[in-house]
Amino acid sequence: MTVKISHTPEVQALFREAAGLNNDQGSPRLKQILLRLITDAAKVIEDLEVTEDEFWIAVDLMNRVGKHTEFGLLLPGLSLEHFIDLLQDAKDAQVGLTGGTPRTIEGPLYVANAPLSMGETRMDDGSEDDVATPLFIEGVVRDTAGKPVAGAVVDMWQANTNGTYSFFDPSQSEFNLRRRIQTDTEGRYRARSIIPSGYGLDPHGPAQECLSAIGRHGQRPAHIHVFVSADGHRHLTSQINLAGDAYLWDDFAYATREGLVGEAVINENSDASKARGLDGRRFAELRFDFQLQSAVNPEAQRRSHRPRMGQ
Repeated sequence: MTVKISHTPEVQALFREAAGLNNDQGSPRLKQILLRLITDAAKVIEDLEVTEDEFWIAVDLMNRVGKHTEFGLLLPGLSLEHFIDLLQDAKDAQVGLTGGTPRTIEGPLYVANAPLSMGETRMDDGSEDDVATPLFIEGVVRDTAGKPVAGAVVDMWQANTNGTYSFFDPSQSEFNLRRRIQTDTEGRYRARSIIPSGYGLDPHGPAQECLSAIGRHGQRPAHIHVFVSADGHRHLTSQINLAGDAYLWDDFAYATREGLVGEAVINENSDASKARGLDGRRFAELRFDFQLQSAVNPEAQRRSHRPRMGQ
């Protein structure tokens, strides 16, 4: 017989005390959230008859996820970061905010203050010239009426051919494959980069341990992260996911969305290669345009206030 006591006045009073609601110090908002988390956790324990062993195994897993700084990977893998996007989509639809490039998850690997260039830039440091396929990216930032947005900032970051990111991979140079590009008077941006590799969770880490326990992989397709911002326009957090990747529609972090798939077209023409300064090597070209909604208030022009490296 299942015993349930979380609804009793005595236990409810305990939870309110634990959440700090019996004092006038601290954050009322945090107290509200904690009370809900404590209450819901207690109901899970009751309803599913969670054993003491299961409880403490879960605590140990959370301790190890924190020690390895993998919560920023595990929570997307459990769909919560994507859920926040879906919830914001629903809120937008409710008030009639439509159009624009779809949003998708930021992930945990952004670093602020990448070098800023006007119109075009090279993102990679050349260290993988012998193994990487050069990738030339270009596009236009427009508003929802189709008008080019001059002076927009396209902030891009991506993995290298090993699927790792500068700053988090100490073998890479500072800000390798991280750049900000300000669009020209016609809203255009251009970048020379390399085709990134997809990547997966650390196979021996606690986040993958959790996903493996429910029969799931931890792989991501090849992609390029972007922030796009401009005065008077809503900040966009998104990604360009590369067509043809085996995990394109099987991303463990649920970041691939309709409208966010770009094709890196391989070009093996030696004359075109030489014109690009590549001495006959094959290269790829990717065209991807962005469309920004108008900002309904000044706050909408800014990215979220989540903690990030370098800011």
